[in-house]
Amino acid sequence: MSGCLVLIVDDDQAHRDMLRAVVGDLGYEAICAEGGEQALRSIAERPPAIVLLDMRMPGLDGLGTLQAMRRNGVAPATIVVTAHADLDDAIAAMKLGAVDYLRKPVDLDSLRALLARHCGVGATDLPGLPPLPDGVVVASPLTRDVCRDVARIAPSDAAVLLHGETGAGKEVFADLLHRWSPRHSGPMVAVNVAALPEALIESELFGHTKGAFTGAVAERRGRVHEADGGTLFLDEIGELPLALQPKLLRVLETRQVTPLGGREQQTIDFRLVVATNRDLDLEVQNGRFRQDLYYRIAVIAVEVPPLRERPEDVLPLAQFFLQREGRKHLGPAAAALLQAYPWPGNVRELQNAMRRAAILAAGEVVLPENLPPALLSSGAPAAVSAAAGSSLAEMEHRAIVAMLERTDGNRSEAARRLGISRRKLLYRLKEYGFRDRER
Repeated sequence: MSGCLVLIVDDDQAHRDMLRAVVGDLGYEAICAEGGEQALRSIAERPPAIVLLDMRMPGLDGLGTLQAMRRNGVAPATIVVTAHADLDDAIAAMKLGAVDYLRKPVDLDSLRALLARHCGVGATDLPGLPPLPDGVVVASPLTRDVCRDVARIAPSDAAVLLHGETGAGKEVFADLLHRWSPRHSGPMVAVNVAALPEALIESELFGHTKGAFTGAVAERRGRVHEADGGTLFLDEIGELPLALQPKLLRVLETRQVTPLGGREQQTIDFRLVVATNRDLDLEVQNGRFRQDLYYRIAVIAVEVPPLRERPEDVLPLAQFFLQREGRKHLGPAAAALLQAYPWPGNVRELQNAMRRAAILAAGEVVLPENLPPALLSSGAPAAVSAAAGSSLAEMEHRAIVAMLERTDGNRSEAARRLGISRRKLLYRLKEYGFRDRER
């Protein structure tokens, strides 16, 4: 279960119990309060990361609860839940600190996305695990399972094979294996075997003596030597030439290296982690990879799932990449498109898409037109529009509401930040029946 605590505040017991069951099924810890007063006591005793707050309750209602939270100096991410499509209430709630709102009946995909967005990025306290570095997203149950496997494996010195599709994030888990190991104070040396010219791989890995080949004007230590006392990460190990595989095998068995052109053996101590997107069993059968080396490097194998199998990670990762590129924010319609897209290029494709969006977004909010054409032509828009309660028009509505809150109702400034014309904004507000003062 995630270390993210969710407080559900609703006077309707049936709805409260339903949300509690759903939140629990999504992997979060859920507690409940039947009204505003009980919610405030619960927050004082055990501050949650997220509050799902009903707006219309007897006694202390949603707005009153938000005001009290603000007076008390507590600031959990609050998502307003209401059966009343009241734009003025939504803006009032956001001015008091609410981060988003959901309409009853709650769309479960939208709820899952919001919980992932506000619990995923920056989570560093999975129970029983060491701290996670910034940018490592653990919103998905699959990702949490891989992290737990890595935590169990890290203390050993056994060789580890990370298998997964290109761009799935294998290097992130290789880094965790090093950070969580007794060797964490030593070097972490990463080598992408596929990026090295075949003629230079031996020299790059094992070093060379002066004069070992044309251009070797000085002695050079190899990457294996640099990993002494730490971890050697060989990415794309399936690309290692067959002729060099026996030398790597001998190094792993003897812990001694002979530089290219040299005779003296040098003793080294390192932990090996390798990664590949290839099926090494098939490579062995086809004679392209040595069976004895395969057994030596795959003492423990860890499968890194592709991004399409862990959709809870998509929005937290996207928001992290956007913030790193310049503090842009995902609009609801763009967020829905990201969730509906299958991401054949995995995390790497998502990162590149967010870099593009951050550059192209005219305002502070990323809109669908800022996303790569592949997302808009993939069938994702139709899937988003078909989702119950999640039409693109409604998500555009929510983006405008959020931006008006950030600009204190200033329509010209809101239009500028959204990257749309003021006329288009006014047209949309007229459609929504917006009753706020003209600014």
